[in-house]
Amino acid sequence: MEAIRVESLRHVYGSRIALDDVSFTVQRGEIFGLLGPNGGGKTTLFKILSTLLTPTGGAATIFGDPLSAPSAVRRHLGVVFQHPSLDAKLTVAENLTCHGQLYGLHGTELAERSAAVLQRLGLAERTGDRVEILSGGLQRRTELAKALLHRPPLLLLDEPSTGLDPGARRDFMQYLRQLREQQSVTIVLTTHDMEEAERCDRVAILHLGRLVSVGSAAELKDAVGGDVVVMQTLDPEALRCKIRERFGCDPTVVDGTLRVERPRGHEFVRDVVEAFPDDLTLVTYGKPTLEDVFIHLTGHRLWADGGEEATT
Repeated sequence: MEAIRVESLRHVYGSRIALDDVSFTVQRGEIFGLLGPNGGGKTTLFKILSTLLTPTGGAATIFGDPLSAPSAVRRHLGVVFQHPSLDAKLTVAENLTCHGQLYGLHGTELAERSAAVLQRLGLAERTGDRVEILSGGLQRRTELAKALLHRPPLLLLDEPSTGLDPGARRDFMQYLRQLREQQSVTIVLTTHDMEEAERCDRVAILHLGRLVSVGSAAELKDAVGGDVVVMQTLDPEALRCKIRERFGCDPTVVDGTLRVERPRGHEFVRDVVEAFPDDLTLVTYGKPTLEDVFIHLTGHRLWADGGEEATT
């Protein structure tokens, strides 16, 4: 059953197209990632789904309610923004109390819900601590506790691991999986972190406002078609021509390196080193990553803020 349906969504800022004919669905109980570089359209899509921005065109529904009825949609949502929304001078418990009262929670019900969500997120011993003394990971968990207090069936998270170290990032993703498994909460998160995207059930890749592919991490990597061989050389174009002539394949040039997708990449590495030993400074190969998927689909590196275009 669908939690979210997005159909031909489009948004324009002046003359700049931020989203261009984006369509996808998210199933109930799914952890769904929106992966892309800065400027790819993730934040615009997040704002539209969280009812903070009205799209220029297209439509979307959340649990059957259209975005054109924001009051109905907001009843389904718990939202964690990229930038902290906690009051650093208040304690963990006080932050939850203020937030709960905005949703009409009071007295015993508010106290019981706060205690339950703080226990579940490992914050029960920190309820009296001011937020300003907490680590980044604990602050992020407090943000999540706020978002869960009114028991929404859908969590929208904008770059949830921003500012977290690798260990805290893994812990945070573990909490999200527990929410999905124990309470069937649907989770949609934006990210440019590959490890975070790998832990999602499915990933939608956005580039320059367009949705270029959707699938599980395994499905997306299988579509690359073989091992990824990366070659460093002083003259990429010259070596590219030699490889094309000798092996009949056409590497792409990305950030000054040559990249080619080949089955049995270790054999290709051996052959190219034997053929052009003086042209190579370093050769590596491995199974495709989501970064390789992004390059395969767009000709750009994910981390380049829109990227350096590959030579094709």
